[in-house]
Amino acid sequence: MEAALVSAATGALRPVLGKLAALLGDKYKRFKGVRKEMKSLTDELTAMHNFLLRMSEVEDPDVQDKAWMAEVRELSYDMEDAIDEFMLCVDDKDAKPDGFMDKIKISLGKMRARHRIGSEIQDLKKQIIEVGERNTRYKTREVFANTRNTAVDPRALAIFEHASKLVGIDEPMNEIIKLLMHDDGRVRTQPLKIVSVVGSGGMGKTTLVNRVYQELKGQFECQAFLSVSRNPDLMNIMRTILSRVSNQDYASTEAGSIQQVIINITNFLAGKRYLIVVDDIWDVETWNVIKCAFPMTSCGSRIVTTSRMNNVAHSCCSSFSGYIYNIRSLNMMHSRQLFHRRLFTSVEDCPTHLKDVADQILEKCVGLPLAIIAISGLLANRESTKDQWDQVKNSIGHALERNPTVEGMMKILSLSYFDLPPHLETCLLYLSTFPEDHIIKKIDLINSWIAEGFIPKEGTHTVHESGEMCFNDLANRNLIQLGGTDKYGLVKICRVHDTILDFIISKSIEENFITLDGGSNLTTGKQSKVRRLSLQVGKQGNSVIPTSLVLSHVRSFNVFSDSREIPSLDQFRHLRVLNFRNCYQLGNYHLGNIGRLFQLRYLNLRNTAVSNLPEQIGHLRCLEMIDLRNTNVRELPEAIVNLRKLVHLLVETRVKFPDGIAKIQALEMLKEVNPFNQSLNFLVELGQLKNLRNLHLDLEKESTTGNTMGAKECKKAIASSLHKLGTHNLRSLTVVYGDNFLQEPWCPPLSLQSLMLYWSPFPQVPNWMSSLVNLQQLRLEVEGLRQDDLCILGALPSLLILDIIGVRKSRDRLRVSGEVGFRCLRMFFYYIQDEGMELMFAAGSMPKLEKLRINVDTDEIKLRTSDALNFGMDNLPCLITVECALRGRVRSALEAARDAMVRAAGTNPNHPSLIFV
Repeated sequence: MEAALVSAATGALRPVLGKLAALLGDKYKRFKGVRKEMKSLTDELTAMHNFLLRMSEVEDPDVQDKAWMAEVRELSYDMEDAIDEFMLCVDDKDAKPDGFMDKIKISLGKMRARHRIGSEIQDLKKQIIEVGERNTRYKTREVFANTRNTAVDPRALAIFEHASKLVGIDEPMNEIIKLLMHDDGRVRTQPLKIVSVVGSGGMGKTTLVNRVYQELKGQFECQAFLSVSRNPDLMNIMRTILSRVSNQDYASTEAGSIQQVIINITNFLAGKRYLIVVDDIWDVETWNVIKCAFPMTSCGSRIVTTSRMNNVAHSCCSSFSGYIYNIRSLNMMHSRQLFHRRLFTSVEDCPTHLKDVADQILEKCVGLPLAIIAISGLLANRESTKDQWDQVKNSIGHALERNPTVEGMMKILSLSYFDLPPHLETCLLYLSTFPEDHIIKKIDLINSWIAEGFIPKEGTHTVHESGEMCFNDLANRNLIQLGGTDKYGLVKICRVHDTILDFIISKSIEENFITLDGGSNLTTGKQSKVRRLSLQVGKQGNSVIPTSLVLSHVRSFNVFSDSREIPSLDQFRHLRVLNFRNCYQLGNYHLGNIGRLFQLRYLNLRNTAVSNLPEQIGHLRCLEMIDLRNTNVRELPEAIVNLRKLVHLLVETRVKFPDGIAKIQALEMLKEVNPFNQSLNFLVELGQLKNLRNLHLDLEKESTTGNTMGAKECKKAIASSLHKLGTHNLRSLTVVYGDNFLQEPWCPPLSLQSLMLYWSPFPQVPNWMSSLVNLQQLRLEVEGLRQDDLCILGALPSLLILDIIGVRKSRDRLRVSGEVGFRCLRMFFYYIQDEGMELMFAAGSMPKLEKLRINVDTDEIKLRTSDALNFGMDNLPCLITVECALRGRVRSALEAARDAMVRAAGTNPNHPSLIFV
């Protein structure tokens, strides 16, 4: 992915360079007096930008370099703000002079702006030069290289931990041994098998696999345990493998090339039974080289790998027959054992007055062994008083104070951080905006990243798709914890582990990236200028932001408290992100000066008491996202159509839109719209939004706003616009209470990939659905499902997810076979009321189905045949998960149905997991 516009490493240098290039273009050629200075400044900043990018790869730059980098970043933000002010003045399209004197005033204003920018550029250039000269004066440049700490890697020490000190390891160790050896560890005819252990840093992966290795190595002719690390020397790794499996001295393994060493290993291991543990693999490319050394023997050989990356674990298992083992956190019992052994002789020896606070500390450690060990080491050097322990508890997740033990933990976490490319480092640091244990909405997070300029557009992907890729990359590296998936498996929310939060807060403070104000606790660096402000709940102390902080250059302002005083927006001239979500005390008067935020891109007012948007909202020409859901806003101002860069507009169904929506051609997401509340012009213009990708319609009831347009005319207009949108970019359509509107013959949007219909029952599947050849996800309700309906749906060539809700009127079983179709279907949700299980999967049906969810009425089964639950589950070769909702009044029938489902799942060759919901 190309470099982000704004990053923690380079500040705003990249957008500054872009804007300076614009000022040097033809549009601004009349400003001749400053062009020479701009060109000189551009050359200087380009060199600095490249330097900062290279420095971002250095794990531990010296103090002088850190200071220089911080100064350059701070200057870059100030420079962008100055340029933005200048461009706003000279490009002001709202300035419409009524007469001669007004024209003179506007011309004089632009002349003053030209002189001001010339003076500011000279001043900024002078500061840049002074910063560079000062750095040169006080430091001799060193050769660029990743700094290596000569201290022993804390992970290496885990290998030497005595078994008596290990806690909670027996169960996962036995589980892995079972996965490796469950056939029979002594039979030499087994194929090569692999188990890949995956989890975030500090989970104890190295300790665990070392115990497995010690338990099993005596059963194998050749053994090797090696760590790869983040920046591997592959020649050294391959020579180490050869040395250990062959019991040669390392010096005897020298060869002319890495290929020759691989050949030597393969030749030596051929026909032998070996056990290899490859610890701490960071990328697929490294594994692709290492795996070449392991011959595919049938001697019962075994490989164990560990990684922080999910994609690496999958790659390891795809190379051979194997399993992924997701390492689990310690439970509370084992957490207590580990914690107390480090501080006392046993759990029972913990003083009574410390037991509650000890448990509170352990809850914050969330079962992470590394965190428990580090915190217990910190407490070992303190008095055993509740006040002292409370101080440590309250500091977790808020830049925990350092001691050598905690520094070891931070070093392990920093390995994951420094492995990130600059744009992902920036996205991760932004998570320090959110309070401890906060549930973070994925869509809000991605939109904030975009508004801040962290996410560049990549290739044919939209910027939002690029943001999704960044989110998935952080999840793949186990740096964020996923949660809150919907029934279709889509992730909706995430959170940050407290220990990782503490680490990224410390990095954010160090680089003046985020300033946290928690009332009595102000977490900030040495800079008085605030770049990103997070207002959080404070248990006590001031409810007013300290006057010592300079807020005029704040870029994002997030409020996570409903008990704090909200400062005037006058103070936030250069704001990009304004997030008041769940800020219940927010009222209309708080938005009084919102029109001054000329750089605002993201505005979240969801779950607030706001009832009116001011007309000056139209001045926010950079605004890309507005969320007004669950507010009291009932009508949007006419000025909303002036927001030509608006991409996401999220409102309640009761909201009335002004005419002119077609002017917002950037719009990609629009929800939730009730057509009956809108004018005919709006419905016609809706079809002109060529970039609209996601539309949510609610046709629950007719207008209560005085709209006299007839229902028939309204439906005709919306159907026409939907068809036009389908010829452009419409990909997702959700309709609530569509009833007969969707039953009538019409031309559906052929571009649709997702069609979700709620409270819109059909008597049968309409024929027009067969034309949706691009459809990947479908939810619909059918009053009388027939065999012909399954044929229509099965013929959809791209369908991946099908969710059917309804009632069966016939007692004949519906048959799904290879002829019916469903060649690509991955998820099937079949919720039909008042029946047992009137569906039969024949051989060859749904060949790619992975998840099946069904409901079973056990009372209906009892009344009919005993084989009602024999519906051909064994004919679904790729099935992974079966969810079954059992319903009925008779307990014995429920139990019998449960047993029958277990037997049915057992007949499937893929052994799917069975979940009763």
